[in-house]
Amino acid sequence: MSLPPHAMTTRRTTRLPPQTGTALVVPRGGMLKIIDPIGEQVSDVTAFSQDDHREWLSSGRTIDYANTIYVTAGHTLYSNRSRPMWTILEDTVGRHDFLLTPCSPETFTIIYKTSAHHPSCFSNLVTALAPFGIAPDAIPTTLNVFMNVEVRASGELAILPPRSRAGDYVVLRAEMDLIVGLTACSAELSNNGTFKPIDFEVWMPDAPSLTHAHDGREADASA
Repeated sequence: MSLPPHAMTTRRTTRLPPQTGTALVVPRGGMLKIIDPIGEQVSDVTAFSQDDHREWLSSGRTIDYANTIYVTAGHTLYSNRSRPMWTILEDTVGRHDFLLTPCSPETFTIIYKTSAHHPSCFSNLVTALAPFGIAPDAIPTTLNVFMNVEVRASGELAILPPRSRAGDYVVLRAEMDLIVGLTACSAELSNNGTFKPIDFEVWMPDAPSLTHAHDGREADASA
């Protein structure tokens, strides 16, 4: 990742264990690098304005303005108020989903026909974002990084194995001060049947420190 070393500082790589989530603050100008360390693993990403939690990352606005459902390097991700929230700076995969909501307990009841408890991205985001005062009903459609969804001629969606391989990544630059939710996705179908970790790094503008809240299940990726 080509960043000017005098202008940015980085935290160490952090690992999200399989089927977990976290939340953190990324200030304007900061960069979030999301890495698939093993391959074929999705990460759900959402964001809210730190100044007003009623402003959130909008799938609909972004797709409207990009005129594509497949956002990649060079695209801007917009809020529900049509303001830039992120710019995608780098993308080694080029296929991500911005149509489907984060998997929830109901996802596994309705689609997977399960009755037992199942970890879900929605539940993990609810837990991680609660310390920031963000309510469950405020969590919107997520940017599902590395998720491979194709639209057939009939309009039916095909959820295929992610195209990401070990070490693939996406780099997002924050265009406003953001509260960010991030997961290692919990849905079998999205991740080609297995659950794997997600790594992330936050590159900060010099000076500000990172405020970071989490559910206590993160690990140092170097461990």
